[in-house]
Amino acid sequence: MSGVMLDRVKRINNSKLHAFLGEIIRLCEPSSVFVSTGSLEDYEYIRRKAIESGEEIPTGIPGHTVHFDSPLDQARARGDTFILTDEKLPFINTKPRHEGLNEVTSLLRGSMRGREMLVGFYSLGPKKSRFQILAVQVTDSYYVLHSENILYRSAYDEFVRLGEDANFLKFVHSQGELDERGGSKNIDKRRICIDLASDTVYSVNTQYGGNSIGLKKLSLRLTMARALREGWLAEHMFVIGIECGDKILYFTGAFPSASGKTSTCMVGNIIGDDIAFIRAVDGEARVVNPEIGIFGIIDGINAKDDKLIWEVLNKPGEVIFSNILLGECGEVYW
Repeated sequence: MSGVMLDRVKRINNSKLHAFLGEIIRLCEPSSVFVSTGSLEDYEYIRRKAIESGEEIPTGIPGHTVHFDSPLDQARARGDTFILTDEKLPFINTKPRHEGLNEVTSLLRGSMRGREMLVGFYSLGPKKSRFQILAVQVTDSYYVLHSENILYRSAYDEFVRLGEDANFLKFVHSQGELDERGGSKNIDKRRICIDLASDTVYSVNTQYGGNSIGLKKLSLRLTMARALREGWLAEHMFVIGIECGDKILYFTGAFPSASGKTSTCMVGNIIGDDIAFIRAVDGEARVVNPEIGIFGIIDGINAKDDKLIWEVLNKPGEVIFSNILLGECGEVYW
């Protein structure tokens, strides 16, 4: 780690963070480490490297890019995802904790040789609020960190402010060995291991966002467990406000994945399209969207039924498409 990057880590006076990063650096053996402070310069560096590395390809609209996963890695890998626990749980893939940690760390060992390790700091929920949950992402994918820079609040400053008092979720990801197209090669060794005991998720040999972007669906498993312990709710729900006379009524709604949460929440004042944190505040239910961006399924989106989404997808701005057609002139099709 360079002196500049080491100084960025040292500014966070948190022994748990230092031990965690040291452990992962020794395990994955990166050639270099980039620690993001959430500055505009750091965000621009990640955007640029995502294109230079070939993880993202620019489209014909400024700020828009396309990312392609392996043809065998284009959905959440439920069969390769395990809760690490020595309990037998119904309806859930589990592995004994010791066995699961041994397996996933063996797959991660040396996985970042010749690559740059990226470290990002985020908050699920508004910073400095009772809803705030801090998280650190470690990855060798510029696409993953670029996605999280769009979707979540930067929280390097909160880690610095809280110092030793900062408690945080931890996400470790490596694409693993890549094929000639830049996709994860060893899909048969894809593993996503959720360790509830240490609030850590390990993900390897995968690039698909649902398996690699730690703060997305993987964090929901950790926050649901925390909510159960602490007496609040972390739910897979959209949040919208509907105007009713001179009032706004706020609703949450739960649909299965790919059933239209993102489109539905555009009907009113959109608060969030995917995840809701709900707490009792002064005897009433209060809800926040832990995210600040939108990650949706594009299939079926059209100009007539999805005007707001369509507008965003057809004007300059920061948009990452995944696994759609890209024409010779930079046009996209789905």
